[in-house]
Amino acid sequence: MPHTQNGCTRCQVLPTISLNKGRILVSCEVPELAHKFSLYLSEKNIIHTFEDAYTLWITIPSFKEFLLVLLENKLFDSVEAKAIRLLFLENEMPFTPASIREAKTIQAYNDFIHAQELSVLITKGALTTHFQPIVDLRTDEIYGYESLARGVKDDGTLIYPDKLFRWAREGDMLFYLDRACRETSLKTAAVKNITSKVFINFIPTAIYDPAHCLSSTVRWAKQLDFNPQNIIFEVVESDLVNDIGHLKKILDYYKSQGFMVALDDVGSGYSTLNMVAQLLPNIVKIDREIMNHIDTSSTNQSIFKAIVSLARENNILVLAEGVERKEEVLYAHANGAHLAQGYYFAKPSSEPIRALHVK
Repeated sequence: MPHTQNGCTRCQVLPTISLNKGRILVSCEVPELAHKFSLYLSEKNIIHTFEDAYTLWITIPSFKEFLLVLLENKLFDSVEAKAIRLLFLENEMPFTPASIREAKTIQAYNDFIHAQELSVLITKGALTTHFQPIVDLRTDEIYGYESLARGVKDDGTLIYPDKLFRWAREGDMLFYLDRACRETSLKTAAVKNITSKVFINFIPTAIYDPAHCLSSTVRWAKQLDFNPQNIIFEVVESDLVNDIGHLKKILDYYKSQGFMVALDDVGSGYSTLNMVAQLLPNIVKIDREIMNHIDTSSTNQSIFKAIVSLARENNILVLAEGVERKEEVLYAHANGAHLAQGYYFAKPSSEPIRALHVK
């Protein structure tokens, strides 16, 4: 689906949720769920009656408000939320068994609401970027910055990536969010006048055809006059990639445009040495769990040294990620890492840190 000038096309096809008052027919897969629902409604003094052991009629002032109350109270877990269907009857219209089967579940409505909220953020341009410095251990200078997406609510509070991307998956909007985050990273880096390296995350499962899906990202990089060698596209969530050949195609496309590529979370169990050998990225980022107290963990040290050995043989830079202690930084530097990133140096911030103030 193409991107429109008015914003994310996804928001134009999302279903609306009625604001009208009326009655809901609630169909539960098992009587126990219907009983649980009835107890909750009685506690809230909400008028309802049983049609049968599986089905309830509920009178409500607003379908959407009622739905939001259910979701905010987390009345049902994810399995139960998929087993309860809500059919809103505005004018007591007749219903059939087929209409019940086609009615949306609580989980589906939950996905719709999150997708609508996310779509509004994308359409309004309410995404921003924070930057965390990446340090060159050989010079103790800033090598570049990882750009990290944030959503911005109307009141100025931030929505963090874990929630943004969970909403995107729930509402089938991963492609739109991933693209918007990449473009926002480039634009914000240009506004902040960052002339060093910029690491921009991308989720490979959101890309089906590199030349098509990445065209707007490449176009923005060129329009903003970035030196391609200063843009590093970083693979995240490679644990969800089942087709290494497809991922290699994406990385090769970035490389063909003059960009660098990085592989995240190497050593965590799924981003294996074999994956590194097949993809041959410019940079590998050693997982924070490996770096955690690596100065005292012989197991983590063995994994670290194996990654460094492979990287050295293939002219790949090694970045130690998530370092929080001086001892971790010293070990990384002494044992072959070129770069490091973590709270030891600085937390992500809206304004890029221009100089280091650590010893």
